Amino acid sequence: MQQRTLGRQGLTVSAIGYGAMGLTMAYGPGDEEAGIAAIRRAHELGVTFFDTAELYGLGTGSNEILVGKAVKDFRDEVVLATKFGFDLAGGRIAGLNSRPDNIRKVADDSLRHLGVDHLDVLYQHRVDPAVPIEDVAGTVKELIDAGKVRHFGLSEAGPQTIRRAHAVQPVSVLQTEYSLFERDVEQLFPVLRELGIGLVAYSPLGRGFITGTARPAGQYDSTDMRNSDPRWQPGNFEKNAEAVRKLAELAASKGATVSQLALAWILAQGEDIVPIPGTRSPERMAENAAAADLTLTKADLDAVAEILPAGGFGARYAEQALPTWI
Repeated sequence: MQQRTLGRQGLTVSAIGYGAMGLTMAYGPGDEEAGIAAIRRAHELGVTFFDTAELYGLGTGSNEILVGKAVKDFRDEVVLATKFGFDLAGGRIAGLNSRPDNIRKVADDSLRHLGVDHLDVLYQHRVDPAVPIEDVAGTVKELIDAGKVRHFGLSEAGPQTIRRAHAVQPVSVLQTEYSLFERDVEQLFPVLRELGIGLVAYSPLGRGFITGTARPAGQYDSTDMRNSDPRWQPGNFEKNAEAVRKLAELAASKGATVSQLALAWILAQGEDIVPIPGTRSPERMAENAAAADLTLTKADLDAVAEILPAGGFGARYAEQALPTWI
C-alpha cells in the first residue's frame, strides 16, 4: 500500500483509509462481528488510517470501542482519528458543543473507549459558532502538548475558520465529503495547499451510490440516511444511476470496478488527499484497497469529466443539514 503525508506535521497514512461510521449508525442496523472483520482485513491489506468519532456512538462510545477492539493487536502500526464537537445529551444530537471543557472530556472518553494512550488525530467534527475557533485550537494544542493528541484536524470548515485555527495550532488535515458526486471542497484546495493541510475525503463513494448497488430512497432500512439523501430522490436517482453505469463501463475497460475508478480518481486529484471509504465487508475492503494501484491516464480523467463534469445530481444533505463554511 502506498503511503501519503498529510499536512506538514509528519502525519503519514496509507493512500486508502477506512471510515467506521457505518458500522454503528446511518446505514441500518450495525454488525460488530462484520465490522471487526473488515477492519482487520483492511490492516492485512496495508491500510493504516482508521476514522471514528464520538458521534458515531451517540455518546455511548460504541463505535470507538469497536474500532479499538479491532485494532488492539496492531495499534502501534495504525493511525487512529476521532472527533469531538456535538452535544449528545441523552443519546441524541442536542446541538453543537466545542467548549474547551467538553473537548477535554471527549478526548479523555475517546482514549478510554479506544483503549489507547494517545489519539493520532483529533478533529473538530463541526464548527461551533458559539465558541471562537481560537479557543478550540488552543484547547487541542494543550492536549497535544500533554501528549494525549498528535495532530489537529477540522471537519467541514471554511477558509476563514481554517486560517484562524491554523494560526493557533497547525492543522494537519481537513475532513470533508469529496467524491465524483461531490466537488464543493475543491474551492478550498488553494487555502489547504497554501497552508500545507491535507484533505481526508469522507463518503468517497457517494455514500455507496458509486458502488453500483444503489436502490431508490424508501428501499432501505428505516434508520438508513439514504432514504432522505437528495441524491436518492426521484429525478436525481435516475440521473445518478445512469452516470454510474457509464463510469462502470469506463472502469471495466481498465479491468477495474466502478468503486476502484472512483477512489483512483480522488487519489489523482493530489498527493495530499486520502479517501476513507467504509464497509462491513472484508471482500469490499479488498476491492477498495486495490484502488491505490489503479493508475488513471489523462484520457481516463477526461472521460470521467465528460460523464460527470461538475459532480452528481442532488445536494449531499437535505438543505437544513448542509454545513456552512466560513
